[in-house]
Amino acid sequence: MPISGWRIEARHHSSAAAPESDSSPSRCPCRTLYRTMSIRSLHANPFVSPGEVITTESGFLWGHGTKLGEEDKQLRATVAGFVEQVNKLLTVRPLTQRYAGDIGDVVIGRVTQVGDKRWKVDINSRQDGILMLSSIHLPGGVQRRRTQEDSLQMREFFEEGDLISAEVQNFYHDGAVALHTRSSKYGKLNRGQFVVVRQALVKRCKQHFVTLPDCNVDIILGNNGYIWITESSDGSGAGESAERRQQMARVRQSIVALDRMFVAIFPDSVMDVYHDSIDLGVSPADITHRDYIHRVTQKAVLRLQQV
Repeated sequence: MPISGWRIEARHHSSAAAPESDSSPSRCPCRTLYRTMSIRSLHANPFVSPGEVITTESGFLWGHGTKLGEEDKQLRATVAGFVEQVNKLLTVRPLTQRYAGDIGDVVIGRVTQVGDKRWKVDINSRQDGILMLSSIHLPGGVQRRRTQEDSLQMREFFEEGDLISAEVQNFYHDGAVALHTRSSKYGKLNRGQFVVVRQALVKRCKQHFVTLPDCNVDIILGNNGYIWITESSDGSGAGESAERRQQMARVRQSIVALDRMFVAIFPDSVMDVYHDSIDLGVSPADITHRDYIHRVTQKAVLRLQQV
């Protein structure tokens, strides 16, 4: 029976024990490193904390996440996040927030309910996404109208607990996200690892279905902060399965390290951490340990500073 995947939350993962040096600080200095080395966001925008002054210049419009000081009339942030500017409008995109969605986004979700000609899917949003029976890819790519028989056999397509990949098609009047899986690349996900990261860190790319070079691992970078890692579809046989699992574990830990260090997650940054961990002789289990996480993510941080 195929394995439908298992949930691994990056924010609550504890890596395998590794020797700690006596000089290691008692508090993990991730935030300090981020503010000193990676203070630029996904697109080189500054990171601000609540109450921090965004700009002292006049003439800017203040949007979501900002407030004009009553006494000094300076524009300050009301949430922790990244400053974004559109002409004269300044907003702060929160670092931690629920996924809002944009049409065309690639998302990963878990089926929570099978209803009348529809599935409800957890996509890390304020409410479950809706996948209609008429919006799925039928086996064999058959193009036909959905029948009453199809509606009675919905659990043969997806059932509760299944992980699926989909695309945002539209929005309902109440804000719910309408999904579709009409392409053959979307659908049920089997035999892989499911990782949860901050959705603000997943960088929008031309391709979110990526085969990582040099490691035979496929990843799906969901815009909603859900990431799927699996063996490459061009795998050459079961003889290499143990090595492939080791590669998948290293990719998984590389993504977790980027999330913990507040660094943008996209194929190049993942491979930076992957290769640096190999060059430094760090095992997959130790990538996220505080003795190594700063060193293995340094190249990815420098890449962002050059954007």
